[in-house]
Amino acid sequence: MKLRFISLASGSDGNCFYLGTQSYGILIDAGIGIRTIKKVLRERGIALESILAVFVTHDHADHIRTVGNLSEGCNIPVYTTDTIHKGMQKSYCMTKKVSPVNRRIIQKGEETIVRDLHITPFEIPHDGSDNVGYSIWCGNINFCFITDIGHITDTVKHYVAQSHYLILEANYDEQMLANSSYPLQLQMRISGDKGHLSNREAGQFLADNYPPHLRHVWLCHLSRENNRPELAYHTVASALESIGKSIGQDVRLMALPRTSPTIIFELSEHDAHPYGGTMRTLFD
Repeated sequence: MKLRFISLASGSDGNCFYLGTQSYGILIDAGIGIRTIKKVLRERGIALESILAVFVTHDHADHIRTVGNLSEGCNIPVYTTDTIHKGMQKSYCMTKKVSPVNRRIIQKGEETIVRDLHITPFEIPHDGSDNVGYSIWCGNINFCFITDIGHITDTVKHYVAQSHYLILEANYDEQMLANSSYPLQLQMRISGDKGHLSNREAGQFLADNYPPHLRHVWLCHLSRENNRPELAYHTVASALESIGKSIGQDVRLMALPRTSPTIIFELSEHDAHPYGGTMRTLFD
């Protein structure tokens, strides 16, 4: 069995990701317009009716803006923790709320099964009402999803150690943030233990905790003001090269575009580079 992955958007303006098989899939977060979600899926041959669930990481606007519209308009269940559900119900940015019939409560560390997808949420340090990452098994393939994370914990290390495919936040360049027009309080919030992960921190984490079966890393949630795709890419690439990893051979690395969708990535447990082609760096 192969997994299919698409990043529809990844950044402070909105986040949405698709993960599925040839016949069905799920969305992780829905912080972009519903018309955009429908358009991207349609252009890639994915029927909206094949979306079985939306899994939510936390209740910040750029991750939940369209969750209610999708759930109520298309009768799609929404899975997240009870605290995040409550946060979404109070959120000003969700003009349509998720009805009780479509709310699904999940627990950190406990597996939820959606057909062939075995999905385990885990604790992420951030400043939402509650925050989770997702470890997703499909057969022998593990896809680990981590965004909006203030610092690396032992729990995060545990789940990343299992991953073949990893989405990891690289939100800001430290020098750009320090020299930005952001007030000091906002800079401290971003760089704090419940804020976001910098390019350097993402690279150092991977260099110190490189999973033995890792095939591909996508860098997500890049700041528009305090980062550049090439900066994120080269910072993390340098950290991986410092431990002897060859980018494009041992592991593939991409900085996800902030506002535009990617191709469909076909992910297999057997193929070293499952979607073929030459190494490409994706810059916004």
